[in-house]
Amino acid sequence: MPHQSSTCAILADRHTALSEGVRGLLETTFETVYTVADTTSLKEGAQRLSPALVVLDLSLQGSGLKRLIDEVHELSPESCVLVLSVHDQATVARTALACGAQSVVLKRSIGSDFLTAVSAILRGEKYVSPGFGLSATGN
Repeated sequence: MPHQSSTCAILADRHTALSEGVRGLLETTFETVYTVADTTSLKEGAQRLSPALVVLDLSLQGSGLKRLIDEVHELSPESCVLVLSVHDQATVARTALACGAQSVVLKRSIGSDFLTAVSAILRGEKYVSPGFGLSATGN
């Protein structure tokens, strides 16, 4: 689902140091970036703001990644989801894509992959960090 407007993004990550760096990258593309540290705030923000992009730390999934991504899409149907992960197993990326994420980026590759992933998502494409050993479609 490509987006015409890229005015707002939500970053859901409880790791403050990493969040500040990712926020800085997001601010190169989005007019406004909101940072949240829990799923309740993420869901409230998604409903209220209808962001073009939700960046979700895999560790925040709580009750399950599919359920959380489904809830984000129910609250904000036009939002795309980019999942950040410290785990580089191919199954992690496949699972995130199968759960409805448009992109999966390794945290250790944020410097090289993050803005590429954001650009791909805004063009309506998927992106997977090469470190997962998969193509962008998860194969």
